[in-house]
This record gives sequence, structure tokens and C-alpha cells, in this order.
Amino acid sequence: MTPRRTFLKSIAATLAMPSLSSLQAAQAAKAAAPTRMAFIYIPNGVNLDLWRPTGSGRDYTISKTLEPLAELREHFSVLRGLDHDKAFANGDGAGDHARANASFLTGCQARKTAGADIQAGESVDQIAAKQIGHLTRLPSLELSTDPARSSGNCDSGYSCAYQFNLSWINESTPAPAEKDPRLVFEKMFGSGNEKEDSRRRAYRKSILDFVMDDAKRLQSRLGSTDRGKMEEYLTAVRDVESRIERAEKFRREVPEDKRPSGIPEGYGEHMRMMFDLMHLAFQTDTTRISSFLLAHDGSNRTFPEIDVHSAHHEMSHHRGNPQTLEAIGKIDRFYVEQLAYFLKRLRDTPEGEGSLLDNSMIVYGGGIADGNRHNHDDLPVLLAGKGGGTLTPGRVIEAPKGTPMTNLYLSLLDRMGAKARRVGDSTGVFDKV
Repeated sequence: MTPRRTFLKSIAATLAMPSLSSLQAAQAAKAAAPTRMAFIYIPNGVNLDLWRPTGSGRDYTISKTLEPLAELREHFSVLRGLDHDKAFANGDGAGDHARANASFLTGCQARKTAGADIQAGESVDQIAAKQIGHLTRLPSLELSTDPARSSGNCDSGYSCAYQFNLSWINESTPAPAEKDPRLVFEKMFGSGNEKEDSRRRAYRKSILDFVMDDAKRLQSRLGSTDRGKMEEYLTAVRDVESRIERAEKFRREVPEDKRPSGIPEGYGEHMRMMFDLMHLAFQTDTTRISSFLLAHDGSNRTFPEIDVHSAHHEMSHHRGNPQTLEAIGKIDRFYVEQLAYFLKRLRDTPEGEGSLLDNSMIVYGGGIADGNRHNHDDLPVLLAGKGGGTLTPGRVIEAPKGTPMTNLYLSLLDRMGAKARRVGDSTGVFDKV
């Protein structure tokens, strides 16, 4: 039996490979594909009138904001009525943006401090990573478009650690997310030897240049279907690497660490590059668990790509202004377009009897519903994928009033084969999905 990961680079590293039936023994070929889980965060609330579809169950009309997902209708559900009570003040005063981020995956009340004594809770992704992360090269993958921050005062007396981290290893230790696609790429496909990887980059050698001889030998042993799959995979890796290199060529290096920066100038391209990396990570079983902070809550990013030049957070306090709400709707739809791009990549990647999306569970949403009210109930949440056949998408699903969002997380953990008695403020499994 040929090992699943066959490419041995001359720098003694292993390049993760997609599943190829030609390389698997009969028993292994029959094994079920693994289930993946990802959490994608949107900041500052949404224009709820444009976000929410009308109708319920399968008989609903898609909303203007969600229109980019129309062709994926049978692959996702809109969840209504899920709350994050621990993002409310609960006696702690201002700081909804910090609490929204801190509680989103933990379901815990963040300790109000700007010092080193931060406290939130273990996040759902890390609960899973501790139980099944040993099965993959990376236990989990944390992505962001914001720089990592773990200290400082960011929101009304709350540490910046709360706003700039979704994932928490334990109640006092966030798992920092990476914003530079180059560093994510090297983490996934590099040798693990920084000296050798730096030398390769200095000589402008592609990772694939180091494994091409092995690739040619391997392809000669594959069936026609797997040869096509291998070619598509190598093309995808080369494409992401080339886009990172173009970003490095036309952008200054990050001064604080002198490493090459693969961060594109365009925000949309940055998000799509990170989504492509997440797609490759799932396709190659480099990890089965990921989180992606599209932007931290309170972000004042502007969106020249869609002709929105006002700051997002400032606009979120819309006070009912129609023009401002229209601009917020454009931002919301822009984010949904990036999600649609990612879900289509997963849908169009065959795996087993279905697709990579069929074997995934993708949670997309934010910790604030209406930015003007700063409310954390009936949050804007989508759940995409079929979870290996355990989810039934294509619906608007209404949760009973007061249902913690962490109940959904308990349900997803169970489908991942990760056991937990509770996640934060969970009260039981949400079984309607």
C-alpha cells in the first residue's frame, strides 16, 4: 500500500495530499470521509431587513443580502433565534464589540479587564481540536484579516485580546489567528524548517518545484480519474502560491518581522486567498477544524471595492438612516459573496460519493444582530454543508426563544465525534439542524 502522503521534498518535509482512491487499500477506500468544521465571523451586525429571508422551512424567499448564495440554496440553512447572552453587559457596562468576539465561540462572559488577567473560556473549535486534532498535521487552523493582538485597551476597558481572537485554547489563552497568507501557506506546506524554507523563498523556488519529480512518478501509477484529481490539486496549490508571490512583489515587506508579506492590497482578494487556503487544508486533511475572523467587531474598515467609503463601525450606529442602512446592506452582501465563493469551491471538490461541502459544517455569522442596538439575540447565522449526511440544509430553522448558540455547537461537536458536556452557557443539544 502506498502512503497517502507520498511527496517527500528534498528539504525533508511532507506535502499534504488529497484523498486518491488509487493509493488506498480496498478497506481504506471504503472508509467514510472525515467531517470538517469551520466558523466564519462577520463584524458589527447586519441590516436585518435585508438579511432575513421571508417564510419558513423550505418554503422561503431568499433575502437580498443572501442572493449570492441562491444557487447554493440546498447546501445551507438560515438559523433564527440563536442568542449569545454572555455578550450582553450583564452588569459590566459598555464593551459589546469585545464581548461579541470573545463569546462567539466560547459562550462565556469575558472578564472586563485591559490587563493581563484576561478570561473568557475554551472555544468550541479547541474542544474539538483537543480530541481529534492529533489525526491531522495541524490540530486546527486560525485565520484572520486583522493583525494578531493579545494586549492593550480596545473597547471600553476590555483587552484587545477579546476582539482580535475568536479561538481560545483555555479561559486565559487565546489561539492567535494568522493574517498573512504566505505564513499560512508555509505552515500548511512548508518543511517546518524555517531556515530551509527561507532559503527556498530567497531562490524563488516553488514548493512544488521540490516535489515535481515525485509527482511525475506518482502520477504514472494513478488511474485516469485520480490523475485528473491530482492535476487539479497541484494547479490549485500553484495558483495560491503564485497569488501570494504576486502580493509579495507589489507590496512592502512587513517591517516588524522582516518576513515577506503575502497580504494582497484588496480586501476581497485577501479573504478569497484565505478561503482558498482553508479549502486546501480541508481537501488535503491538513486540518479538520478552522476559524476565520473576517474582521474584528468594532472594525472601521472601508470598502472602496463596492464604493462604500465610510467606516463600517461608525455606520453600524445607523439610527435608522436609510442611506446608511443601504450601505450596510452592501457590506453585508459583499461578505456573503466571499462566503459563496468558498462554499462553491467546497461544493465543486468531489469527495467519496459527494463533495467536500457535503462532508463539512460551516457556521457563518456574528455576535451582534443590529449594530445600532448592540443586541446579541436572534443573531444572523447560517449553517452550510451536510456534515457527512448528518445535517439537512435548505431551510429556515427557527430555534425556541432564548436558545443559546452554544447548543448548536454541542450538536456539531457530536457530529465531529468530539464529546463535551457543555460549551460555555449551553443548556443542551440543538437538534433541529
